[in-house]
Amino acid sequence: MFLLLGQATAAEPPRTNSLDELYQKANREGGKLNLYVSLSTRAEEVIPQAFEKRFPGIKVDHVDATSDKLVAHAVAEARGGRVLGDVFGGTPGYLAQMREQQLLADIVLPEAGIYPSHLKGSFWVATDTQFYIAGWNTNLVKKGEEPKQFEDLADPKWLAKLIAEPRDFQLLMGLAKHKFHSDERASELMKRIAANKVEFHKGHSQLIEFLVAGQAPVCLTCYSHHFPPRMKKGAPIQPVIAEGVGEVGGAVSVLKGAPHPNTALLWARWAISEEGQRVYALAGETPAHPKVEPIEKIRPTTIYMLSAEDVKEFPKYEKLWKEIFRLR
Repeated sequence: MFLLLGQATAAEPPRTNSLDELYQKANREGGKLNLYVSLSTRAEEVIPQAFEKRFPGIKVDHVDATSDKLVAHAVAEARGGRVLGDVFGGTPGYLAQMREQQLLADIVLPEAGIYPSHLKGSFWVATDTQFYIAGWNTNLVKKGEEPKQFEDLADPKWLAKLIAEPRDFQLLMGLAKHKFHSDERASELMKRIAANKVEFHKGHSQLIEFLVAGQAPVCLTCYSHHFPPRMKKGAPIQPVIAEGVGEVGGAVSVLKGAPHPNTALLWARWAISEEGQRVYALAGETPAHPKVEPIEKIRPTTIYMLSAEDVKEFPKYEKLWKEIFRLR
């Protein structure tokens, strides 16, 4: 069953609508969905169109912006006394900001039952995950000398040969909380890596392209899903797939007072269903659904997974990360 916060329940819970029954209700709302979700170019080409094909007559109006701008957009609308968005998607950090502004409704989606607790909350369910891993350029790193784990990158031989994204404190956090179970050990490793004078570039897409172009031999904080499509085109790169820090890459939620509430629930339920998650996989994402595998091998063998609860400690590890690498 699904409930919006504040909805009354009977002595016997009502029968759960099927997706097709919910679709009929959605059609009566006008056949429109206002989607506030940051999507990659590939995902934007695949996911909304698949939804429209599955539920003919419903038009997805996708607001294309970064997650921080979508939060600002939704907050500005709410302060103006309007709710125009139906669905909001983002990482738990951005969802927490929306929740603090009391903009998201509690939802219970039957399809979420199979999801582990760290991939869902009272007002969200994960749609995809992402992993921070290391990787190298095969033209610049000799066979047999490639890194196999994060600790290898503390070797002085990598001096001035590493690149990373300046905002990726999640790497430090994941290693501290879920690999070493020690802030001190994780910080010490990062300090040794920092001594190798890591070069920072903002934007993961730019980071992987620098690696492909051979502007650096090794990437410290690349996304695992950025490797396969480039390797298929012949890029001389390889991922360190043995271990990685994982986090929720995207999650679905419903805005309070959404103009099309049934349509919003239809999207949310479809997006986290096996059917919808297979579409996410085709779009190049790493599905959050436990039974749906990504198209490519992009899940690390050992994963240090950050949970929604870890979001509360983001400021602490962000500060520590900046101090270690002397970032502003």
